[in-house]
Amino acid sequence: MKTTAALLILFALLLSNTFAQDYTQWELPDGAKARLGKGWITEIQYSPEGTRLAVAGSIGIWIYDAVTYREVALLTGHTEFVTSIAFSPDGRTLASGSADETVRLWDAVTGEHKRTLTGHTSSVWSVAFSPDGRTFASGSWDKTVRIWDAVTGEQKRALTLPTSGFDRIAFSPDGQMVAGWTSGFALTSDNAVQLWDIVEGKLKGKFTGHTDPITSVTFSPDGRTLASGGGFRDKTVLLWDVVTGEQKRTLTGHTDSITSIAFSPDGRTLASGSRDETVKLWDAVTGEQKQMLTGHTSKLKSIVFSPDGRTLASGSSDWTIRLWDAVTGEHKRTLTGHTHIVHSVAFSPDGRMLASGSWDKTVKLWDVVTGEHKRTLTGHTYIVHSVAFSPDGRTLASGSRDETVKLWDSVIGKHKRTLTGHTSEVLSIAFSPDGKTVASGSSDRTVRLWDAVTGEHRQTLTGHTEFVTSIAFSPDG
Repeated sequence: MKTTAALLILFALLLSNTFAQDYTQWELPDGAKARLGKGWITEIQYSPEGTRLAVAGSIGIWIYDAVTYREVALLTGHTEFVTSIAFSPDGRTLASGSADETVRLWDAVTGEHKRTLTGHTSSVWSVAFSPDGRTFASGSWDKTVRIWDAVTGEQKRALTLPTSGFDRIAFSPDGQMVAGWTSGFALTSDNAVQLWDIVEGKLKGKFTGHTDPITSVTFSPDGRTLASGGGFRDKTVLLWDVVTGEQKRTLTGHTDSITSIAFSPDGRTLASGSRDETVKLWDAVTGEQKQMLTGHTSKLKSIVFSPDGRTLASGSSDWTIRLWDAVTGEHKRTLTGHTHIVHSVAFSPDGRMLASGSWDKTVKLWDVVTGEHKRTLTGHTYIVHSVAFSPDGRTLASGSRDETVKLWDSVIGKHKRTLTGHTSEVLSIAFSPDGKTVASGSSDRTVRLWDAVTGEHRQTLTGHTEFVTSIAFSPDG
């Protein structure tokens, strides 16, 4: 059924005027007449200035114009899935990692292949640029993280890992260190986060203590603390000193997997949500549990701080959203009305409105101050997995199992347009910082970039080999 649906969508798209450029004829192997479909999407990334969207997947890397959503290039050359992509901070270079064990560098403006970097002996699962753009790192299951000169492509060093390789890496805010860990999706996991000094090529710390694959890792806003959450056998949140590599605190009390962790905007409070139906607030310095927020009657799906840090919103499988005073932990109100699991919640930029998406196929808008239900947005024909406000708060995007993204006027609740093209459920949504681009991640293994004003499809990013469950723009876009 999925194949049939995908072909029907494809034929509909081919008949529309949206596809002025015939991508079915692009970069075909010898003997092939046309390409039907765009393959699985693995990751999507906006260029820093927000004018282009790159989508990695099974076919290659699609480059889209972020204003018109038209395909402008298809970058091919990898011989296996493109698993990860990253733009340099200046937007001029695109790096891609692949299951073919190579990293490729591309001119992000012209699409020209600049060089192929070899050395890894297993799939490359993650690539990341340093904040200054001079260096980038690649992580692989071959037990190495390789550091490369972003200009010449020269390998500067290989960090040899003592145990399993990484499928997740992240630079520290100052660009001097790389944190790497292996998620539960990897074949093996040592349940540790490693922090490497990339200047000296030395392991600064191996953060061990979890007894299950790590579910989530986040840096504090000042970059001095790393927080990691563990799985169902572990049930803890660990805080690490990024400078010394020492474990600062073990936060215990949850009785099931950690599903979500978030620092408050000022970095003083850490919130953790769990399958045990509770949210805990912790002093991020002392590790002391400040509050335990109870009331949900099913597992937590999502937690988020308001922009001013005063309110915490939690969405649960119990079909409700709860608003909490982030200082006192006091339950402010419960937002009810959904008739099924609340899958996602998001604050408007001014913190006055909350949007929620649910299995009941609706998006609801709530007044955060009064708790009043303002309106229900209908139109999706299946579960709403993800919701996100534009930076100016005027537009709301929602992604659904019905394979569409919908854009809404968040002030009056009017449906503006429906974005089609994904061939499976849309699991994640994000706006670029300038509000001009919407990114959507799907279980069709792709990320799509859309013009947030016109709804035009700009790029499809391919390379992931499984569902794209979460996407996020860097602060500079």
